[in-house]
Amino acid sequence: MNKPKMASEKSASRVLMLLSQLERLNEEPKVSDNDAIRQTTGKILHLIQTQEKTRKEVASKSSGGMEIILSSLENTQDLQTTLNILAILNELLTVGGGCRTGVFVSKGGTALLLQLLVGSSKDPPANEELMLHIHSLLVKVGLKDRKLGVKARLNGALNVTLNLVKHNLQNHKLLLPCLQVLRVYSRIHFFMSLGKSGTLEIMFEIIGPFSKKSTTLLKVALDTLASLLKSGMNARRAVDRGYLPTLLTIYQDWHRNDTRHRHVVIRKSILGCIKNLTNIKLGRKAFIDANGMRILYNTSTECLPVRTLDPLVNTSSLIMRKCFPKNRLPLPTIKSVFHHPLLHIPASGPVAKLYNQPPGVDDVVDESDENEATEVDTENDTEYDEDETGPKTQNDDIETDINKLRPIQMNTRPFDEIRAYEYFFREFSENFEDDDFESPRSVMPSSSVNSELHRPIIIPTTPSSLGPQNRRPPQEDLLTPKPDESPLELDSISISKRPEGTSDPDLVCSLGRLVLDAGVNGGSVDGPQDEGGEQAVLEVPDTAALLPLHDPDLYLEMVKSTRSVPAYTEVGYPDYFGHVALNLREPILERVYGVQRMKIFQDIERLIHPSDILDKVVYDLDNQSCPVTDNGESLKFNSKFESGNLRKAIQVRKYYTNTDVNGDSMQVLMYSVQDAINGSPHWVRTGSDICYYKNHFSRSSIAAGGQKGKSYFTLTFTVTFQHKDDVCYFAYHYPYTYSMLKMHLQKLSALRTAQIYYRQDDLCVTLGENSCPLLTITAMPGSSSNDHISQFRSRPVVFLSARVHPGETNSSWVMKGTLEYLMSCSPQAQSLRESYIFKIIPMLNPDGVINGNHRCSLSGEDLNRQWQNPNAELHPTIYHAKSLLQYLRATGRTPLVFCDYHGHSRKKNVFMYGCSIKETVWQTNVNTSTCDLHEDLGYRTLPKLLSQMAPAFSLSSCSFVVERSKEATARVVVWREIGVQRSYTMESTLCGCDQGKYKGLQIGTSELEEMGAQFCLALLRLKRFTSPLERHNHNSHLLDMETDLIETRNIPNITSPTTYVLEEDEPAFLEEVDYSAESNDEIDPDLEPDLQDNHAPQTPILIQSSAAKTHLTEIEPDSL
Repeated sequence: MNKPKMASEKSASRVLMLLSQLERLNEEPKVSDNDAIRQTTGKILHLIQTQEKTRKEVASKSSGGMEIILSSLENTQDLQTTLNILAILNELLTVGGGCRTGVFVSKGGTALLLQLLVGSSKDPPANEELMLHIHSLLVKVGLKDRKLGVKARLNGALNVTLNLVKHNLQNHKLLLPCLQVLRVYSRIHFFMSLGKSGTLEIMFEIIGPFSKKSTTLLKVALDTLASLLKSGMNARRAVDRGYLPTLLTIYQDWHRNDTRHRHVVIRKSILGCIKNLTNIKLGRKAFIDANGMRILYNTSTECLPVRTLDPLVNTSSLIMRKCFPKNRLPLPTIKSVFHHPLLHIPASGPVAKLYNQPPGVDDVVDESDENEATEVDTENDTEYDEDETGPKTQNDDIETDINKLRPIQMNTRPFDEIRAYEYFFREFSENFEDDDFESPRSVMPSSSVNSELHRPIIIPTTPSSLGPQNRRPPQEDLLTPKPDESPLELDSISISKRPEGTSDPDLVCSLGRLVLDAGVNGGSVDGPQDEGGEQAVLEVPDTAALLPLHDPDLYLEMVKSTRSVPAYTEVGYPDYFGHVALNLREPILERVYGVQRMKIFQDIERLIHPSDILDKVVYDLDNQSCPVTDNGESLKFNSKFESGNLRKAIQVRKYYTNTDVNGDSMQVLMYSVQDAINGSPHWVRTGSDICYYKNHFSRSSIAAGGQKGKSYFTLTFTVTFQHKDDVCYFAYHYPYTYSMLKMHLQKLSALRTAQIYYRQDDLCVTLGENSCPLLTITAMPGSSSNDHISQFRSRPVVFLSARVHPGETNSSWVMKGTLEYLMSCSPQAQSLRESYIFKIIPMLNPDGVINGNHRCSLSGEDLNRQWQNPNAELHPTIYHAKSLLQYLRATGRTPLVFCDYHGHSRKKNVFMYGCSIKETVWQTNVNTSTCDLHEDLGYRTLPKLLSQMAPAFSLSSCSFVVERSKEATARVVVWREIGVQRSYTMESTLCGCDQGKYKGLQIGTSELEEMGAQFCLALLRLKRFTSPLERHNHNSHLLDMETDLIETRNIPNITSPTTYVLEEDEPAFLEEVDYSAESNDEIDPDLEPDLQDNHAPQTPILIQSSAAKTHLTEIEPDSL
């Protein structure tokens, strides 16, 4: 048993002896010693080839074997000795990985090989075996020595290798290692020298039509060519020489002959060369001219049935998408169809550019949407940005200025100016009588109070240039209709249920809309009546027990006072009937492989087979006289109701698709009027073949915030309608309109008991002349005694707001849950009201919600970017909301908690963004010791409580990093300027959850409302950690906060979830999804540019169906 071990030890000691002998021979070289050196190196080679331990001994640092061998190679003039040494090196570097190669490079082995290569080439003919050994070693060394290309060019070794290739095209034994060396050169950014040396021409002499011989050689040549073509200069040279049609021909030949698919790797390499050629504009044009779209489409179609050929199909579709001609968005202008005149236009920014452009300028497309100098963003093209695919270790957007990170309470306005806002804090000075504790008092909004005692103060919301004589209180603006803008009146609606199985065309028409009478303007709109003058009848489902805050008649009354820019006269049925949350759970769908590819191929078909496309406009807001086809088969579209946002609908194909397959993750929502009439008034997740990808409609630089070469996106899904002659509403997320909010607030006010202090004020009037409600909710004092009144007035303030971004409708559902809980009669709710005074602005952007905007107000700006310096004329809700906070700070009542409710479109779960100096500094390279930064860790208490109580909340997704791009948001401004330590943005997912109780489920309105209620319970528990009487009992909790903070610091990939999407937040799709390269906003939606985006994907459109199945394709909502 010991003999093998002893033999191995003997071999190891023998090789050391041979190395020592070789070292002595090197020190005293003699002509007669060549034989000895030859014999010694031969013996070492034999031992290395037969014993692995011998290789380790030679390569070890203690033996110095690598230095001795390299020294022998440098000194010897004998060919056989040189071959022996090169064979030894090949053996050492073949087995042992990069470690031995690194030692070889560090000892100067690379330079020695190149010198030997150049020296050997000077005495033609070169020894073939010698060239084989040298090039084989260079291939191994190239992966470790990144300076190999520079050394080869300086030594002249590059030309030696190229000459060997030129003269040995038929000698595949020598040609292969030479090509492998060229491939190494091409991968280390040695493009220009190789291109100038004629390497492209040599590669095209090697590659050719289908052949079963020398496939390894061909693969190496194609890989080398693909690497060379990454250079724009080489790509242009190849296109100029007509190589792109040649590659297409070669690819076709391999596709035809490789019937058993044994050479897929070679076919993919050919496509890789074509892909790199089409990275430049000249290459894309050559591809189109060579009929490349049709060639790759046909070959890809033939490959679809074979799953193993998916790499070919994916690469082909990538090339075709890249070369697809850019199209003009079929709109006359990116400006909205409806315009709201602004008395003051912003001085700078996207809105200013849009309004200040010269007349006649086409704002839909730029003169040139393609930039030849830039690479095209593609879903699978990752070799150019490998550094961006890994975990982010540093975020350049993180604030590094310590002075800006320290909260500074700025006195930007004199107290005499903000003193007027004490009207909204009457609870701090109100005298309570005994009658106030016996029965609820009137809770009408302050705009309806006419007594002098309760008359609201005049807060200017009109331009100062109008003068004092033209200013009115906001309530007067709201209640006094202009001569030509009297409130709308509603026609009478008679509603009952028709017998099942009947089909009345007049009833179908009546399903389409509820109409408000606008007769005061001289026009009339027909109500839901048939031609004979009799009213069409519908049945309103009885949902009073399930929806205590919903009242159809009250909703219609609220609609009358809602002012929209398009002057809507129709009411959406989902808002009228109401939405009852489903009892069943809706799982997140798994993405089925190939869905996106199928949609992309359908787009390519439109280019290749234009005769198959209908291209029929069926709905167009820009052309009100657009004829509506009524042949019983066409879908009818409408979005002219509150929060509707469809601008144009074009029928591309007939209403049929391929076999349905599941889509990915979140589904869109559909509300069927027929189902509602039959007792199921639900927004239901629906749709299959769901896909969202970049399309070929050019996005002008004006629309893209100054960036050129951008495109719009396509959202596509397939829907099967369950009923004929139905009316269906579609929405990206559960809609929540402004009129719905007003209805809910009025119903909530009726819930007030003698123990609840509830007051609703109108904070201001918006640009669209709608009121912005401000709620005050707390508990009535125990009595009118001084002690109770003092305790009442000393309660800390919690300031909540929501819906600054109209498209984030989920934030309103969370707010609804909060409001319902605050007005409930449970002991916990009463305790919560006794603990805090709640100031709530449930909808910060009413105009945006009403008019179907996604992020902006009527000024065309993102209101959540205006908190630093809001304009009273352009941003009245933000201006006055900040003024309320400034008043609280000035009077020593800085809120304990500020939370702005938002929605997140890409991340799952519910989570928070907060503000922390320490956590921000830890993510930067700022040289500041932690002990220099004093910070109370209380900002982490509320998120931690929520993670323990709310099943949808994820603490790991929270971030407390302050970024430069967020300096003007509510969260950061309230933290820095108002001094609120617990200043948060609470983000609710639009999709679903990947942890906790709701893991794997799509989120619904019941879960969102539950989150709002759980937020209230967390505030109740927060009292334990903020009350001076109880704080000393919770020191252990503060230690837990410190532990969590330290643990968070040690996690490398949480740099800033507000900017970068964590890897675990995105599903592992089977195929890549091409989201926009510019969409690192959401990642976080707050990073979207402040564009005039007047169309929200979360708001509904109406479709009246007559077909059983339809395929709906929708351009990115920004573009509609």
